[in-house]
Amino acid sequence: MSSQTAAPASDVLASPTRLYGAYVFDMDGTIYLGDHLLPGAKRMIEELRARGIPVRFLSNNPTKDPEQYADKLARLGLPTDVADIANTVVTTTRWLQEHHPDAVLFPISEEPLKKALVRAGFRLSEKPEEIDIVIASYDRGFDYRKLQIAFDAIWFHKRAFLIQTNPDRFCPFPGGRGEPDCAAMTAAIEACTGTTCRVSLGKPSPIMLREAMAGLDVDLADAVMVGDRLQTDIQMALDTGMTSALVLTGEATADDTRARTPGQRPSYVLDRVDRLIPAHIWDELGWTDHDRT
Repeated sequence: MSSQTAAPASDVLASPTRLYGAYVFDMDGTIYLGDHLLPGAKRMIEELRARGIPVRFLSNNPTKDPEQYADKLARLGLPTDVADIANTVVTTTRWLQEHHPDAVLFPISEEPLKKALVRAGFRLSEKPEEIDIVIASYDRGFDYRKLQIAFDAIWFHKRAFLIQTNPDRFCPFPGGRGEPDCAAMTAAIEACTGTTCRVSLGKPSPIMLREAMAGLDVDLADAVMVGDRLQTDIQMALDTGMTSALVLTGEATADDTRARTPGQRPSYVLDRVDRLIPAHIWDELGWTDHDRT
């Protein structure tokens, strides 16, 4: 995610003085930016793994599935088991399996979500008269035809309801650019139908956190959610009692953190992600700020 970070200030930055029992990382803007690892990310992940500390990865981006994220991390030098990665393709599919296993679905989405839903046994349809659930998602092929189908299913036939994969308004890119994300599609459907989205299945929903922590016998207070977005990554941690660490390498800035009330601020604020490793361990390992990996 693109960095618009203002100059960090000593009144904002705060790093951990100990290691925690588990770490959950957002990826884009936290571990990498575009196709490049952020400074210190590789050595930090490798050090946590060497100490036997569980590391999990999360993303609100439904345009890739966990296998694609695993491939990307491997290409960047961080081989990762697919089971250690969860995103909104996973959470949306599992939520639907649990709550609406027989629903006919109309996903306004890209192929990874559609393929996951079909693999899970769901029937997809573009016929408004038989659609039970409209799924808004990050869809770079969104058009008036899809909006009309959603409108007819929800407003005209009055049988479908709306859910969304994630609440992000836009996806930032390197260089300060970005493109509309899932919330833009959701807003268009809500505006024309008068409906309200019933559930959002990405961060900050606790559904996403449960997916990330599955199989880990670690108290939430002894686990750290690490990310670059206050409204999703950090909010999810705050809502669930999890320790949180904001990195100023993606969307959020030091000024954004200052603007929050003390109770809504992250536990830690870092200028680079490897500050998660306490300073005394930096000294033991001989790390410096000049190391790029």
